[in-house]
Amino acid sequence: MENNVTKSTGTMKAVRIHEFGGPAVLRYEDAPLPVLKAGELLVRVYAVGINPPDWYLREGYKSLPPEWRPSMPMPVIPGTDISGVVEAIAPDVKGFSVGDEVFSMVRFPSFGDSAAYAEYVAAPAQDFAHKPAGIDHVQAAAAPMAALTAWQFLIELGHDVQNPLQPETHRPVPLEGKTVLVNGAAGGVGHFAVQLAKWKGAHVIAVASGKHETFLRALGADEFIDYTQQAPEDVAKDIDLVIDTLGGPTTGRFLHTLKRGGALFPVFLGFSDGEEAVKKGITVSMTQVRSNGPQLETIGRLLDDKTIRVAIDSTFSLADAQKAHERAAHGHIQGKIVLTVDK
Repeated sequence: MENNVTKSTGTMKAVRIHEFGGPAVLRYEDAPLPVLKAGELLVRVYAVGINPPDWYLREGYKSLPPEWRPSMPMPVIPGTDISGVVEAIAPDVKGFSVGDEVFSMVRFPSFGDSAAYAEYVAAPAQDFAHKPAGIDHVQAAAAPMAALTAWQFLIELGHDVQNPLQPETHRPVPLEGKTVLVNGAAGGVGHFAVQLAKWKGAHVIAVASGKHETFLRALGADEFIDYTQQAPEDVAKDIDLVIDTLGGPTTGRFLHTLKRGGALFPVFLGFSDGEEAVKKGITVSMTQVRSNGPQLETIGRLLDDKTIRVAIDSTFSLADAQKAHERAAHGHIQGKIVLTVDK
């Protein structure tokens, strides 16, 4: 089946934006079929995971400092996370075959002319991993950015690129036998952070709203704090590591929960209490997630053998990307939101 792609005219269905704004600027329309380049795979997309950078782009990166805002040639296709089947392979690519099921976070944090909200994506082979046989395409598409973020913060950075967020390299800390608090534990990055910290032998305290307690305890959380009932910084003490998946200007409140010599890892920009951290002997460190196919292969094995799992908040068709972004804006997400592509 040609999957709505008219190969004779080189078009496919995709979601594109022609101007920055709210969910209504997402247009489901015909777009050029990507052209396979050296070092790339062409993948027929079955599912697309949505992530915060998708709506940052849609809004014009208004939350970033002006000098960090990339120039976007309009119209542009958003998105990074996909799962699908290899349609074609560049001659110089090894390790993949036509027909392989694969998943990926493509090109992040750089940007190319082929992105995820589309029926086909062409991207560097090094960004891909083989999809675990034990999960479906929806689950696989939900995993890459969230799981890689948790992995690169907590387990292994996996690259030596200059950190754009701070002068020094981010370094994960040992987790075995340590107490780890995960703020925003029910979200995409958070629910992976809970599971990876537990896998590495940590005692895990999950912070989320009360409706997520059963879900997070099932993922391995040892303790649960309902932030709607009590502020976590008022009740958590002697923590070794806080990973604040929400980050932002309020993340400094967690300094009071940490042991001297502990660490605070904010996932988003906004921390401004550097002097207090130094006084308390606390390491504050961030990193920017980067595409990494080999790490995704390892994560895939953990998903395959059910060591970790990916939770799906909701699914929408690719044509309903606007509704998916409206769901994201509503908040209180449990796991990930995924777009499915008609076949």
